[in-house]
Order: sequence, then structure tokens, then C-alpha cells
Amino acid sequence: MAVPVSAARGETAAARAFREIRARILSGALPAGALVLEGEMAVALGLSRTPVREAMVRLADEGLVHLRPRHGMQVKPLSADDMREIYDVLTELEAAAARRCAERGLDAATLASLESAVAAMDAALARDDLDAWADADADFHRRLTEASGNAMLAAVVASFADRAHRWRMATLRLRPRPDASNDDHRAVVAAIRARDPARAEAIHRAHRAGAGEMLARLLERLAFAGD
Repeated sequence: MAVPVSAARGETAAARAFREIRARILSGALPAGALVLEGEMAVALGLSRTPVREAMVRLADEGLVHLRPRHGMQVKPLSADDMREIYDVLTELEAAAARRCAERGLDAATLASLESAVAAMDAALARDDLDAWADADADFHRRLTEASGNAMLAAVVASFADRAHRWRMATLRLRPRPDASNDDHRAVVAAIRARDPARAEAIHRAHRAGAGEMLARLLERLAFAGD
């Protein structure tokens, strides 16, 4: 039996289909290589085929899937080169956000929220809970970009971070324990608090660039192991 997708007020059927299918891809419920038939997805979502087809076209435009004529779509794997390109974008925009936060100054509540996210990361590592650490890490980056005061920048960063999420989670237990990542976040907050834009930008740039290269190399190892 079809299970209707819960809809936000005023959301179109195509937007509902896009949101639900995208969430399944990013969570790994639809893994890389999965072939999704248009008709089957329409039944699963309790929608007609037309909005599902429109959603699949949008997903292809985002680079998440390949369209398969008369077959629907296939979820794309993410290559090491894709990861490097995503992190190039994240590095530049988030470094700019860190600089902007230090330039404009943040109020006490916003600074406390960033420090709270770092504390949550520390607590997660103390109990060896990598999933909770990853959630707290994502929360820190979201709060940082939102604190920049540039809503468009925050939205673009969120979109690219979403695209990398499933692979960050897939490699979470293959990477070194991320204590140094927590230290980087702490140093960025300290630079923002000190109103030192150059330092805030430099620390965050090095942090994101290093993380991107590490994840790309892990993807290369996974691809090699699968040959």
C-alpha cells in the first residue's frame, strides 16, 4: 500500500517527491548504484508519476542521480574528485563565513551557541560516540555559516554539505579519531571572539581543506578495494 509523504503547508507534489527522494539518497536508504523505477517510487510515495519524474530531473540537476530513459534514475556514486570539488566550495565559503563572523562580531548568545556545539563534539568523543560527534560537527558548521549573516551563503553551504553527508558517514569509522577537528573548531571560535578575521579565516580554511583531502583519499581507497 502506498505511504503518502507528509507535506509542508503549500508544498507541491513535485516538491514533496524531491524532498523525500533526496532525503533517502542522503541518508543512504537509497545507496549508490540503486536503480529507482519511476512507477515504483510513485507508488511508494503515494503520488502520481508526473511529480516523481519532475523530482528525478531536479535530482539529476543536483548531480545526485543519472536519469535512465524508461527506467527512472540511478543513484550516482561520489568519486574522490567529486568530494574534492565539493570541499573546494565548502572551504572557500566557510572560510569567508568565519572571517565575516570575526569582522562583524557576534553577540554573546551566538558565541555561546558555537561553544556549545564544540562542547557537544568533545562530549561525544569522550564517550566514543562517533555518530553524535558527526551530528555536533554538522551543527557547528551550520551555526557558523548562519552567524555570518549571509543567508545565501548559508544556503549554498548547506546544499553542498548535504551532498557530502552520506560519504562522510560512510567513512566515519575509517578516518582517524577527530580530536584535532574539535581543536580546530575551538580555535576558530577563539579567533572570532578576539575579532581576528585573518586568523579565523586561516584556521577554518586549513581545517576544511584538510578534511576534504582526507575524505577524498578514503574514497579512493574504498574504490580501489571494490575493484
